[in-house]
Amino acid sequence: MSSKAIRLEIPGPKGNLLAARLDLPTGTVRAYGLFAHCFTCGKDGHAARRIASALTEKGIAVVRFDFTGLGDSEGDFASSNFSSNIDDLVAIARFMANEGQAPALMIGHSLGGAAVLCAAGQLDFVKAVATINAPANTGHLADLLTGMGDGKAPASINIGGRPFTITQQFLDDLAGRKVLDCAAELKKPLLILHAPRDTIVGIDHARQIFEQAKHPKSFVSLDESDHLLSDQKDTSYAAEIIAAWGSRFLPEQAREEGPGVGQVLVRETRLGNYQNHGLVRGHVVTIDEPPSHKGLDTGPTPIEFLSAALGGCTSITLRMYADRKGWDVDGISVLIQQQKVEGIGTRFTRSIALDGTLDAAQRKRMLEIADKCPVHKILEGDVEIITREMDQREMDKPE
Repeated sequence: MSSKAIRLEIPGPKGNLLAARLDLPTGTVRAYGLFAHCFTCGKDGHAARRIASALTEKGIAVVRFDFTGLGDSEGDFASSNFSSNIDDLVAIARFMANEGQAPALMIGHSLGGAAVLCAAGQLDFVKAVATINAPANTGHLADLLTGMGDGKAPASINIGGRPFTITQQFLDDLAGRKVLDCAAELKKPLLILHAPRDTIVGIDHARQIFEQAKHPKSFVSLDESDHLLSDQKDTSYAAEIIAAWGSRFLPEQAREEGPGVGQVLVRETRLGNYQNHGLVRGHVVTIDEPPSHKGLDTGPTPIEFLSAALGGCTSITLRMYADRKGWDVDGISVLIQQQKVEGIGTRFTRSIALDGTLDAAQRKRMLEIADKCPVHKILEGDVEIITREMDQREMDKPE
């Protein structure tokens, strides 16, 4: 599945807007994930982009965002710290939950991994956590930053060609946080991915986190990777592992039972302006509008579904008839074009291609049978539509 990205601005814990992107799979969303980037990296860094893209291939929608004062987010980086990163994560996750998109999976890279370990424990709806090259203690980063400057704060340091002001409160907050305590108290399935050759956050950090965490917990070695997952094959591998591992703990949204036979339940997803999920005997279909109508284009429109119903019904009816007659029909294709016609209303033009060794009489009969498909009869017959209000509790448990 290819993905679509939506730009978001989400209120931060102190009222500043945090810039975010929601990467959507094409089709049904199986679950939602929240990704925390590495120190000073940003939501559009290659690791964040590639991992989010790979997860959408597995049906997992991913929100990635810039921490306060970074990238396109508002706020002052100099006044932020590790604690405020955790607060940002919690605020984003709760915002998603209020929108009906609670992240079941949280993923963090480097310092973002440490932040995820501490944030996830505050969020009941998070079902699983994955970290990539995460430090076991944030004092490790404080030591690195002190070494990059002149040993005094505030100091301006250069990371990736960009200047950042590091204050004493930032260093003190890093030194005072206990990531291993967060790991020990997490009480959620944890996947630790770490590169043995990581020269910034050594492999011993992964060992310490693993020893403190409770089961279920897993470790995967990113054998050839560096700290930033600079090689695309490493980010793709990490995402494949996270998606496969997480599938054991993520909710199977696409398997929702839905209503009984003869009933279709349609619900807003609150994703974009118009996206809906239709539940049909345990199957889920996505209904949407194209960008020209301010939709996300994640599924066919209601009218397109109506055309598809006519085309599908026609093809199935013809196949049943041909098989019953024993006629040689290798393939059936039906093209439906719907248009408004003055003086008529709505016109469906149905074109049928029959692949097989049929004579002229058989082909004529097949076209006649096409008019007998149930959807055709409904569209041409007298239809009554009754509209009534129903309590949401009744809607959740239709007869």
